[in-house]
Amino acid sequence: MIEQLAVAVLGANGRMGAEAVKAVEAAADLKLVAALGRKDSLDALVDAGARIVVDLTVPGSTEANVRFAVEHGMHAVVGTTGWDAGRLGRLEELLAGQSGVGVLIAPNFALGSVLASAFAAKASRYFESVEIIELHHPEKVDAPSGTAVRTAQLISAERQAAGLPASPDATTSGRPGARGCDVDGVRVHSVRLRGLVAHQEVLLGGPGEQLTLRHDSFDRASFMPGVLLGVRNIASHPGLTVGLDGYLDLGL
Repeated sequence: MIEQLAVAVLGANGRMGAEAVKAVEAAADLKLVAALGRKDSLDALVDAGARIVVDLTVPGSTEANVRFAVEHGMHAVVGTTGWDAGRLGRLEELLAGQSGVGVLIAPNFALGSVLASAFAAKASRYFESVEIIELHHPEKVDAPSGTAVRTAQLISAERQAAGLPASPDATTSGRPGARGCDVDGVRVHSVRLRGLVAHQEVLLGGPGEQLTLRHDSFDRASFMPGVLLGVRNIASHPGLTVGLDGYLDLGL
């Protein structure tokens, strides 16, 4: 008999949450013990015996949700954005007092997207210029996307390690926002358009050539293999992990 992991989903009434509920219910090694909406009490997690919490809520509540889980000895797999340096620092302090508890904060659960970001970071050290274009549906509340920020951070770290200067840019005048925003020295441009789900292009340019790395999610089902990978592996990764790439053997 397969030993099932007791999993709870927060934000179960949202688009991502509903997909996560279906994915957990369909997995033979997982057991959905709670599916909570915005007004449900977190105490239900304790009553249900949840061991792993999947947080797919909103930026305003995710920190409190994860804190509750950690304080009650539950692992947390988090796909909600809004985790800035201050929040991450507070979470690391909390985890320091909770031996064996793991938290995974993943800007993107699509395995193809995680791989594309990792490939882009490695490739960026061989190109003079790099910029990012991220494209999402118009209901998305944050810009740039968490995935684009994470990709830019990975690229920036790789280029700094290689001793590369910033991408050249002779712009001296322009309208506000024309050059996108600056994330650790990498320009990021956000598109919000009806019909899109989640898409990202990393443009890398050198003398006489261009490399484009693009990933497209056409359906939120694309995120579920990554969610399940996180759920199944989090117990072996205590402490804080940012980015699903931390659970992958990329060999880069």
